[in-house]
Amino acid sequence: MEEIKIKTDTIQLDQLLKWANVVASGGEGKFLIQSGAVFVNGEVEKRRAAKIKPGDIVELAGQTKFIVGREP
Repeated sequence: MEEIKIKTDTIQLDQLLKWANVVASGGEGKFLIQSGAVFVNGEVEKRRAAKIKPGDIVELAGQTKFIVGREP
């Protein structure tokens, strides 16, 4: 499982997907999230503005799975 480090206390889910290079644009991220293909800590997450924090595990329909970490 890959670790994606963020510099802030939280990050919006759509922004995290762009930061992790999972999607190329915000529109692509919005579509992916609203389609039910994104899981946060094992639960489907359909809110693109969901707050993601270090320690959360984000998964994309069984393909990509990463844990969110914090840069010092």
